[in-house]
Amino acid sequence: MTKNITIAHGNGGEENNELIKDIFYKHFKNDILERSEDAAILNVGRIPPNTTSVPSLDESLQIAMTTDSFTVSPLFFPGGDIGKLAVCGTCNDLAMMGAKPKYLTCSVIIEEGFSSRELEKIVRSMKKELENNGAMVVSGDTKVVPKGSVDKLFINTTGIGEIAYKGISAHHLKEGMSILVSRDIGAHGATIFAAREGIALESTLETDCASLYPQVKALIDAGIEIVALRDATRGGVSAVLNEWAKASNVCIEVEEEKIPVQEQVKGICEMLGFEAVDLANEGTFVLAVAKEEEKRALEVLHRTHDNATVIGTVTQLHTGKVILNSSWGTKRFLDLPTGELLPRIC
Repeated sequence: MTKNITIAHGNGGEENNELIKDIFYKHFKNDILERSEDAAILNVGRIPPNTTSVPSLDESLQIAMTTDSFTVSPLFFPGGDIGKLAVCGTCNDLAMMGAKPKYLTCSVIIEEGFSSRELEKIVRSMKKELENNGAMVVSGDTKVVPKGSVDKLFINTTGIGEIAYKGISAHHLKEGMSILVSRDIGAHGATIFAAREGIALESTLETDCASLYPQVKALIDAGIEIVALRDATRGGVSAVLNEWAKASNVCIEVEEEKIPVQEQVKGICEMLGFEAVDLANEGTFVLAVAKEEEKRALEVLHRTHDNATVIGTVTQLHTGKVILNSSWGTKRFLDLPTGELLPRIC
């Protein structure tokens, strides 16, 4: 690992994984943390009413817990802002473990001179998204720092959710399973780029930022047997697939022409020299199910986005790797993103 931290270490790709494993996992090592899921699954004892006895295992309550920090620039962008992003990001991480978002903490670091009107606008946005999830902020912290110490506003949110569907894990993929995406990919990363470069007025593109628990609940209510879920944030779909391939020691083969991408996103990718599969999403998830569940899962997903689709399958061709099959009949490895990509997208 390099001696100094670079912007690339925050991209959700190879350098980011290196930073986490070589420094944080090295010192914080434990079985829960090393599972590297979107949220930690914790067993919390529930004491029976009117007793002081120690709860037995069958009386325990499973919860999910996650935390995230948000430093997006600009703070306001088409379809969202840092407040909506903070609540969606944390609640979505809980939803990806089959948990109903319940409680959040909210900590903010505010630069001296920041507009109180803009701050209230951001908090109102958070309130609206909390209502969409049926969750509430129950604790928080506020720090104001001298001008120049941070860029306007940073937010940290920690979330706790109650498990509604048990057993979701990146470690459970097996040969023959299907890989789906819930909608078109790359919209958030492309939107942030457009907003930064001042081309937003020439485009109708908006972030995909949205709360995902309603879709997850619809899958659960339909009786879909969910194997794995992951929202494709930093590092995009390629990061999710590579993490799954390594976690389950399988190969994931993806059909490039089946990956749904908006034309405006394709255009921005050409400008950047990036691939849509590497761009961040904030309202798009990847789903793994058994082949026989594929059709029913799509029926549920299509209630929200008609471009949800099957993009690949789990094989044993090259374990620990992701293979991209092109429409020309060629194959190549789809590796974790490297380099700076788009910094401060979430």
